Amino acid sequence: MTTSWGTPRILLVVGGVETTVVVVTWRGAGHITACLDAVAAQERPHRTLVIDNASDDGTAALLAAHPSRPRVVRLPRNTGYAGAMRIALSLVDTPLMAWLNDDAVPAPDWLAVLEDALGPAAAASARLDRPDGSIQSLGVRLTADGHGADATEAPAFGFCGGAALLRTNAVRTVGGVPGSFFCYYEDTDTAWRLRLAGHDIVTVPAARVTHGHGVSTRPGSPRFHRWNERNRLLTLLRCAPGAIALRELARFAAITAVLPLRRDVVDAPNFRVPLRCRVLAEVLVRLPGTLTARRAVTRRSTVPRRAVWRAWAR
Repeated sequence: MTTSWGTPRILLVVGGVETTVVVVTWRGAGHITACLDAVAAQERPHRTLVIDNASDDGTAALLAAHPSRPRVVRLPRNTGYAGAMRIALSLVDTPLMAWLNDDAVPAPDWLAVLEDALGPAAAASARLDRPDGSIQSLGVRLTADGHGADATEAPAFGFCGGAALLRTNAVRTVGGVPGSFFCYYEDTDTAWRLRLAGHDIVTVPAARVTHGHGVSTRPGSPRFHRWNERNRLLTLLRCAPGAIALRELARFAAITAVLPLRRDVVDAPNFRVPLRCRVLAEVLVRLPGTLTARRAVTRRSTVPRRAVWRAWAR
């Protein structure tokens, strides 16, 4: 059934249901049915909440007709994965919330394995496999230059937003989901703030999901690189030690400045000067709000930024 954006409905916790599975979709007509079929087949009781980012390809009709009757909130515009998850967090009324991409197909025991493995941790990251069965991700690893990259070994620094289980109140307590990111790094940023607040994040390879990966956003496209580069810098400014954040921002600006002087430039969107200049401009425009967010992260933290960086940056 569909709930209009202006009149959100309250979810009541009954029957021992611990988790709301949140699926964000945008133009998901080609894959949303397979995702919802797999969610409906889960062995563990749950609720399903679908946030539809103003899809215009028939997705709404498929959601309305699906036999599992998920709760659907249709937004008036596309807010991206991060924006939709932030809205979902305000609506979820179960102790746990699962994040699931609309191009992901979880195994029937996926949710049960995550719930059983969570323990006292604030988040649990599943295993995402490519359609050919090869592993894509066990979560997020933190690189020495502050990139959040796919981890293929446990333990991982953070959870992958494509398929993870989180404690609802823990996420709220550390400031929620960075909705303004639109897409990418919302999971790394949230996991980083959980770590700074003293929470643990577990990696659960037995919780299996087959993932289409990038069906909506086309990894490698200019938009992908723009969001990826911008949100990496914003995450560092919010969460990393100050010296690291300033080093990486200066490094990004310096590389951008010298690119026109080099002949051996990689032919990729993230090495194109106009895109990089746009990234820098967007970071600078957001800098006052980002520094305000950084101070809020500091107030909530129980673990020093330097300690998290030393423990996890590789």
